[in-house]
Amino acid sequence: MRTFLLAAAFTALSVSAVYAEDVMASRYGNTTITTDASGLQARIYYNADHTFTGKQGGMDFKGTWKLNDASTQICLTYDSAPANTPNPLCAPIAAHKVGDKWSAAGRNLTLVQGIQ
Repeated sequence: MRTFLLAAAFTALSVSAVYAEDVMASRYGNTTITTDASGLQARIYYNADHTFTGKQGGMDFKGTWKLNDASTQICLTYDSAPANTPNPLCAPIAAHKVGDKWSAAGRNLTLVQGIQ
């Protein structure tokens, strides 16, 4: 019984460590809303398989995302980038919780629950 409890505790800690290292974990299944200086808003939906989809105005977009080795920067590579958007678009990244609001790369961001 003691061996089972130790194994269960180790497994729980290992799983927690994996999620703690994934700065993107809170974004899977949720919506990241970005607003630029002109007020233009985009909604981005990240997937654990390093793909994303999104909407900006009446345009849908999709592509792939990649973190740098230190997990401090994300680069989005669009299949077809929205107007006036560099491709790839790279920006600082940090872990956030649902409900957080922050600024990065000249944009205001909010992480909201679910696909909205």
